[in-house]
Amino acid sequence: MSRPIAVIPSRYAAVRFPGKPLTPLLGKPMVQHVWERCTEAKCFEQVIVATDDLRIAAVVKGFGGLAVMTSEHCASGSDRVAEVARGMGVGDEQVFFNVQGDEPAIHPESLTILAKAFADDAAGSVQMGTLIRPLADDERPNSNVVKVVLDATQHALYFSRADIPHQRDLTQPSPPRWAHLGIYAYRKATLLRVASLAPTALERAESLEQLRALAHGVRITCRVTPHGSVSVDRPEDLPAAEAALRKLLSPPPGQRATVPV
Repeated sequence: MSRPIAVIPSRYAAVRFPGKPLTPLLGKPMVQHVWERCTEAKCFEQVIVATDDLRIAAVVKGFGGLAVMTSEHCASGSDRVAEVARGMGVGDEQVFFNVQGDEPAIHPESLTILAKAFADDAAGSVQMGTLIRPLADDERPNSNVVKVVLDATQHALYFSRADIPHQRDLTQPSPPRWAHLGIYAYRKATLLRVASLAPTALERAESLEQLRALAHGVRITCRVTPHGSVSVDRPEDLPAAEAALRKLLSPPPGQRATVPV
């Protein structure tokens, strides 16, 4: 089986932050940082930036990346990844990653952890995967941090912006609590199926696109990463993203910033 293909959805006209992919962070546009994290992971056959804007495509070409033009009518990042997948002559088992274009400090090792879930799956039973990390106690009331509960085989039972699971009896041991990192991987057939489905009531209520897959019986395999990330939703998030990038790119002595070859 060929290695996964990473697709970075990159839209210029974001309502809360227009032009976000081209915003400079430590002297480089945000989209370039995401592309570099993907290439540093060394687990992808290709890294593609999927965009509907010629300005973004030109910048990607300028730093040596590959940009594919997609429709301006894509409703989500996964829809944009699906459009790229439809246009490629690959089989239904090919794995595509949706690497969010606003995660410039995603750790390359996190991407390799998720890729390994598919590489180790000789039976082809893993159809969709995502990343989780331990949830800090002070994050529990924060609706911007998405929580997830798992079954006994590390598949997602539910994702929510609420504090789940609710612990009714405080005398009992607390169950493991997990935060979700918004990186998804799909086999092509599953990606196209999910993209073809209408949004569900749960998806609309929580504003979480992965709930569409769960509502239609798609199992989501979860893999734990020790690394967090910083999502840039608004201009106010830029200082935190730059701080996370500095930490990632300048690790303590004896540690590598990227994954060894």
